[in-house]
Amino acid sequence: MRMSRYFLPVLKENPSEAQIVSHRLMLRAGMIKQSSAGIYSWLPLGFKVLRKIEDIVHEEQQRAGHMPMLMPTMQSADLWHESGRYDAFGEEMLRMKDRHGREMLFTPTAEELITDIFRAHVGSYKDLPLTMYQIQWKFRDEVRPRFGVMRGREFYMKDGYNFDLTKEDALHSYNRHLVSYLRTYERMGLQAIPMRADSGAIGGDDTHEFLVLAETGESEVFYDSAVTDLTFGDRDIDYSDVAQCAGVMEEFTTKYARTDETHDEALFNEVPEERRKTARGIEVGQIFYFGTKYSEAMKATVQGPDGKPTPVHMGSHGIGVSRLLGAIIEASHDDKGIIWPEGVTPYHCGIVNLKQGDDEADAACEGLYTSLKLLGLEPLYDDRKERAGGKFATMDLIGLPWRITVGPRGLKNGVVELTSRRTGESEELAPEEAIKRVAEIYAGV
Repeated sequence: MRMSRYFLPVLKENPSEAQIVSHRLMLRAGMIKQSSAGIYSWLPLGFKVLRKIEDIVHEEQQRAGHMPMLMPTMQSADLWHESGRYDAFGEEMLRMKDRHGREMLFTPTAEELITDIFRAHVGSYKDLPLTMYQIQWKFRDEVRPRFGVMRGREFYMKDGYNFDLTKEDALHSYNRHLVSYLRTYERMGLQAIPMRADSGAIGGDDTHEFLVLAETGESEVFYDSAVTDLTFGDRDIDYSDVAQCAGVMEEFTTKYARTDETHDEALFNEVPEERRKTARGIEVGQIFYFGTKYSEAMKATVQGPDGKPTPVHMGSHGIGVSRLLGAIIEASHDDKGIIWPEGVTPYHCGIVNLKQGDDEADAACEGLYTSLKLLGLEPLYDDRKERAGGKFATMDLIGLPWRITVGPRGLKNGVVELTSRRTGESEELAPEEAIKRVAEIYAGV
């Protein structure tokens, strides 16, 4: 992609309505534009990152054996009356009637809809276990939508649902989701800590939220600092291995880590004083086990091994895909702009031509651009006729992890400059070596 042909409406000044870093930088970097309170259009750069995050979520869900599907954003209220949640959910639910007077709602979550699908097509315990998920737009009518995509009314979310014969089977599904979420967040360059939380309107006794520590987090969190030393890494996991998944669950949830809703001061005081920490956290996902709450209410049963109807055990598991953009920026930025981790960057590197119109510089940039694309990488080539300072400022603002700078002076010596956005360190390399280095960086991503 060439900047001269790209729609990137960057802003030089900080928008007055933006209260937190991620909202300010997403507006300044031309990633989103507010349509109405808490509702945004996703412009090309923002949409590209959204798709990168979505792809990682899909890959890790399917690695864990979960099947993708898609449900509608509009639901009949009948299912919610059947489950008993229609009135209990509150004013966050957007309710309406169609032209025939039928009660409808814009999906805030889909436990009822997926349970209806399940009961219509699954009748035997032999068809279990079963886990399906979707990535779809949701709507919750927040009283005070703010902080950009961090607390919007319309949001893009992965929601998954497991159906199991027994509680033990369902808790394995719960553990399996925790493992897949740890992998997902680490691939995005995030440390998301699982914390015991409150189930809210979803229901159930077993639930963990995944929170990224950040000053702008909406939740107060209390934790043993030892949890921040835990990493999942590249370990090989067999998702069908009950003991292995349970071991990861124990490893990542044994040390104290709770939100303010479930905080227990007595338990917290058992943590060594030097490791007792309080902070703010951004929720980026949550997993629930709620047993037979929906299957009993909606008569979602299977014929068990004894031939009798048995309500299935269920859980639901969410990742805030659109919210993750804000969380990543909150965790990875400086005073110049965004710093994308390699796993989610919209473009793998930027190419800056210091003297557009110079035959040698133009040819070198074209060569870099073509070579990177042939390697399966996506460069963003700033081929605009602008001052070097403006080009550098734009690259710093949009946060590409690597930048190749090409100018006549360097080319006379046979080199270009490769710069790390995160460290600011630069290295002079022959063009072919710069290409090789960028390819090596992304080979393991």
